[in-house]
Amino acid sequence: MKAVFWVLAVVFALFALVQYNDPDPLIWAALYGGVAVHFTLAALGKLNRAVLWLWLGVSVAWMLTLAPAFFAWLGMGLPNIAGSMKAEEPHIELTREFLGLMVAALACGWLLWKTMEREL
Repeated sequence: MKAVFWVLAVVFALFALVQYNDPDPLIWAALYGGVAVHFTLAALGKLNRAVLWLWLGVSVAWMLTLAPAFFAWLGMGLPNIAGSMKAEEPHIELTREFLGLMVAALACGWLLWKTMEREL
């Protein structure tokens, strides 16, 4: 499992690195970088689960603030949000942000679940 944690740490570190062209790069680099740090700490056996719970909570709370835009996008019939890296319409950026937060939250939840298994 340690190898999976290392791979996911690298993946989320890469997610953080490619945020340089985002309209708000620092907050996204911090979000993805934080997830990378949690996977690194898990790989090293030094994960602080309380902090990971907090990271998960912040990710989910932030995601919920973007839920109306996500559901509006669903209501539009799922128009393409990946055709261009430039978001011409607000729903494009907000939907991408929602999905990015979902990926981060799912990763944190999975990490909590996998590290809980080790404690049992």
